[in-house]
Amino acid sequence: MAGLREVRDLLALQGRMEARSISAQLNVPLPRIEALLNHLEMMGKAQRTEMDSSSCLTGSCRRCPEATRCTREYWSLR
Repeated sequence: MAGLREVRDLLALQGRMEARSISAQLNVPLPRIEALLNHLEMMGKAQRTEMDSSSCLTGSCRRCPEATRCTREYWSLR
């Protein structure tokens, strides 16, 4: 099973990725990847970035009841 090193190396190679993509590429359950990413963030090695709502096609993400579906969270190394 993948650990911190594999997640860090993958982020170094890809630049920025979503947790789902990391999970699929490493063939590791999403909750474990999220825990590893949170641990890397606490260590100051990774940072999370949310995509702004300006890319929303309708422009109404802030008022949308399903706004969490519109926002995407990416991870990258510091």
